[in-house]
Amino acid sequence: MRYDQLEHAIRAACDVAGDTELLIFGSQAILASVPEAPEALRASIEVDVQSKNRPEMTDFIDGALGQDSMFHATHGFYVHGVSIEAATLPDGWLERTVAVSHPVRTKGGTGQCLEAHDLAASKLVAYREKDRVFVATLLGEGLIDSQVLLGRIRSLPVTDAVRNKLIRWVEVTIEDLG
Repeated sequence: MRYDQLEHAIRAACDVAGDTELLIFGSQAILASVPEAPEALRASIEVDVQSKNRPEMTDFIDGALGQDSMFHATHGFYVHGVSIEAATLPDGWLERTVAVSHPVRTKGGTGQCLEAHDLAASKLVAYREKDRVFVATLLGEGLIDSQVLLGRIRSLPVTDAVRNKLIRWVEVTIEDLG
């Protein structure tokens, strides 16, 4: 996905939701912090969003713009309407979001995208292979700071066992990256 496609997704989802603000928390939220992100970070064709002020519109967003919709067939990417509660996020994440907005390209709608370290911490909680590769790429490309990431992991609402596993993964990954 490209930055202009993220803007298009914001515009379309705001129109469907009848809202001017979205929360964006999937991998493509990285485009707010790193608009020219490496290809490996832009591989997904899905934007995970929730209407900020009208969360009840989430299913409508998914129906109109989601996978296998006419929007998807036309544009080659889709907007997944999903509750923000599906993500495990560090304390204070909302205050650190990075806004994507433009008077024309998003028609004034704003996508409040997870900040890169918050996104990385959230992806590690999922702990899928693709999420670990995503975070390793962020670390390897110097797009996030390992110490900030560790701080965000420490503020996740997870068990100590999960937190310790994630901290250890970051430490080992940093060693491997040299």
